[in-house]
Amino acid sequence: MSEVKRRDLLAGAAAFAGFATVGLLPGTAAAATRQRPGAALPPSLSVGDRAVVARVDARRALRHLRVLSDEIGWRIAGTRSEHRAARYIAGVLRGYGYDVELQPFPVADKYLAEIRARGERLWQCSAAPQGAVGPVDGKVVDAGRVTEVTGDVRGRLVLFDRVPGQETQQAKAAEAAGAKAALIVNARSETYPERKPGSFTPNLGEQVAIPVLGLAEYHGERIRAGARRLSVEVTHHSGLTSYNVLAERKATLPNPGGKAVIVSAHYDSVPGSPGANDDGSGTVLCLELARVLRRLPTQQAIRICLWGSEEYGLIGARHYVRELDEAGVAQITGCFQNDMVATSHPPADTYWLLSVDGADNTTTAAVNAAAGRLGYAGQVQGPTARGSSDHEAFYERGIAAGNFSWRGGEAPSQLEPLYHTPEDTIAQNISLKRLQVSLELIGCAAYDVARRR
Repeated sequence: MSEVKRRDLLAGAAAFAGFATVGLLPGTAAAATRQRPGAALPPSLSVGDRAVVARVDARRALRHLRVLSDEIGWRIAGTRSEHRAARYIAGVLRGYGYDVELQPFPVADKYLAEIRARGERLWQCSAAPQGAVGPVDGKVVDAGRVTEVTGDVRGRLVLFDRVPGQETQQAKAAEAAGAKAALIVNARSETYPERKPGSFTPNLGEQVAIPVLGLAEYHGERIRAGARRLSVEVTHHSGLTSYNVLAERKATLPNPGGKAVIVSAHYDSVPGSPGANDDGSGTVLCLELARVLRRLPTQQAIRICLWGSEEYGLIGARHYVRELDEAGVAQITGCFQNDMVATSHPPADTYWLLSVDGADNTTTAAVNAAAGRLGYAGQVQGPTARGSSDHEAFYERGIAAGNFSWRGGEAPSQLEPLYHTPEDTIAQNISLKRLQVSLELIGCAAYDVARRR
């Protein structure tokens, strides 16, 4: 018997033993062969696929999402909320038996505001760096879409509708009239008028002596629905450190080259948003797959990577990749980046396979193949050219990488109306069915790659 055949036989025996230890002897996973959720075609699953789909469960993932989105809420780069999320994620992964590292890196200062009514903490938004910091409170006066203030607003909080490019004039008008703060409600984009605008940072042309807040449309709606008096506190967050949460489970079979498959997502969110879909959904997909893959036999290591500070320029993933030497780059066979994988927005019924250059690679090919085996072949599109997520950093170093996401059927740029808003919540923007499909597609694809030499 040749040495190659001998190794294959040993690997097959080890894999069978591994499946047996997790209760997947042939014939015991009949449930995994049923039609998959929402699939147009019946499945034709490999042994590895059955090992994944028999165990992966969107309801388990939802437990983690309740902590990240409902309990922690907004997770802004470098702030305590992001740190709290990083500690939670690291604790879950350590509990699954992974070796976990928190990789630090510096990030820029933030100006953030918290808004309260009757003492209750209601919302968060961005604030102008050129405005005042600290607490103020007062009655709200609705000025509308203007750049001048008429009437008596002394000691009040003036609510404006944003006039793009004239935020400085709005802030100065409020200051000159004796207001305590300017609250500027974001305006809808002409390019994407269907999207509700989120919080924004008012960048003023000069300093003003009052706080200037950049509110989401949702905030303006709620204030106008009955908030008569508000307390506002602007905080300058400086000297910030963000963290990547890096976890690894070694290969169970000989892996002399130290090869590894990465399953990743970013765990931070934009100011004011609890980030249930963007990207709490990708984060909890990683956590659930970490649980499922932890004891399955593999030829390669499994790395679960959760990036900090994606929303401020893909900072975490770029830091991770920049720190890799050439040997470290060569070890990574593929990075499966998951960003917005569970929206409940009805038109977002296409699962997109996105690569930076639009070309097929190890990750996109693996997901396409998994879609065929699971019965979802007609429901995925791509690969299609698109960056704007953490797979960019890997592509730039020549590492196979794809970004996977539910989006509109006509173009991968079509995102749900609640994108980056305070309404990106579990209740309003998460589909368990789509999360389950995402888990199965990425789980089967990543495991298929990890089983190869």
